[in-house]
Amino acid sequence: MIGAKLSSRKKMRNMLFICFLLILILLGRLGFIQFIRGEELSSMAYIQQTLDRNINPKRGTIYDATGKNILAVSSTVETVTVNPGNINQKDKEKVAKELSELFDLNYDTVLKKVTKRSSIETIVKKVEKEKTDELRIWMQENNIITGINMDEDTKRYYPYNNVASQVIGFTGSDNQGLDGIEAKYDEKLKGKKGSIQRHTDAKGGEIGSEGENYVSAIDGDDLILTIDLNIQSIVEKYLEEACIDNKCTDGGNVIVMNPQNGNILAMATYPTYNLNEPYSAYTEELAQNWDNMEQSEKTKMLQSVWRNRAIADTYEPGSVFKLITTSAALEEGITDTDNQGEFACTGGIEVAGVRIKCWRYYRPHGAESLRQALMNSCNPVFIGLGQKMGVKTYYSYLRKFKLLEKTGIDIPGEAGSIFLAENKVGPVELATISFGQRFEITPIQLISAVSAIANGGTSIKPRLVKQIVNSQTKEVTDVPVQKNDQVISKETSEKVLSMMESVVSEGTRKKCKSSRI
Repeated sequence: MIGAKLSSRKKMRNMLFICFLLILILLGRLGFIQFIRGEELSSMAYIQQTLDRNINPKRGTIYDATGKNILAVSSTVETVTVNPGNINQKDKEKVAKELSELFDLNYDTVLKKVTKRSSIETIVKKVEKEKTDELRIWMQENNIITGINMDEDTKRYYPYNNVASQVIGFTGSDNQGLDGIEAKYDEKLKGKKGSIQRHTDAKGGEIGSEGENYVSAIDGDDLILTIDLNIQSIVEKYLEEACIDNKCTDGGNVIVMNPQNGNILAMATYPTYNLNEPYSAYTEELAQNWDNMEQSEKTKMLQSVWRNRAIADTYEPGSVFKLITTSAALEEGITDTDNQGEFACTGGIEVAGVRIKCWRYYRPHGAESLRQALMNSCNPVFIGLGQKMGVKTYYSYLRKFKLLEKTGIDIPGEAGSIFLAENKVGPVELATISFGQRFEITPIQLISAVSAIANGGTSIKPRLVKQIVNSQTKEVTDVPVQKNDQVISKETSEKVLSMMESVVSEGTRKKCKSSRI
């Protein structure tokens, strides 16, 4: 009997202990939820109980150098969404029919969205206001007050279609920059999204207008480019004519740069494309077969035309590069401009057992000064200058002219140059480099190097954006001109410029005097 009582008491104590433990666990869990995860869970509950619709900001406008000509602008459109929980069951099919017909959409797809158990479904984006006004009239006539939302959105528009297309770039469906300036300055241009928040019930239906919270969108900043619309248009016109007349199947490119501040006044690539229709055929010939082409082939061709070849492709510069050799030789003091008879062209020169010809090997230039050699574009003279400098000295000038690195221009996709490593350059390689062959650089690298010669010997970083305008305050911020190093002396610069004038007025480029560009 006594044993039975003791056993009963023990069981009671165990039960009380277990209950006490459970209470402690529950209190601990409650404390964890309330104090540790309270904020997180509260936020999750708020999200579940609210309908959140985004308000897209107006993307910043892109202007040309004058600040007057608009190259890219965002117009106001609307995005149509539905809140299925706020559409009466009897109206769902009618709503789906109207939306599909008005916006030329598949009925079954729209019906699926209208009947879906969710708080918000997007029907169509970037619709012109004329269409959404039709929808508003229909809603009023059919006494449909809630469940269909029309929120302000923006659509990117390029007034000049093809002009500077590879420079400007374009945007995606969500207004994000995908190429060119649009991509590089996306953070500045895109602005900050706003929102409309309303309380919903368990089914996702809106609960009156209580708790509505409207957060305004912040528009993106404007950009003022260095591109001059008039110069750009003229360059593109004549580049197209030149490519067609000369049957340049690989196209071409032109850069116009102010050497004093690095401003790119024009940067043209041919062929070009319509920024308002970046995924469409860009020539009449392609348009005829576009619908029959495989998507992979279309993509390859579009990526090719989107490519800004002025910064992304490398080429052998050829005789233009003799300016670099000339500048380096003059700076080193191993020659001068007008020492008559200093050089003798015999039609070619032998380097390490290899004979390298002058372009006029059949009728050698004979005795020449440096000025005459540049006017005649005489390869052997520049080979000789390269030999006198040697690999180490020559490569030091390549570095000074920033030819062994990217320029850092403010646009994505820039490629670097292709040179042999300095320790792998032999006599023949040095000879060919000296007159611009057997290596590759980008057009932007070349014009930047030549601009340093024109700018008194000072290198300037090229740029495409010169000012940023704050959308809220309208404050204008200048993008600073970035000076690099003094590459050559002002004296050397003046000598080379004088010889460059002679090349055009008397030498091999004399015909350029009458050029239309």
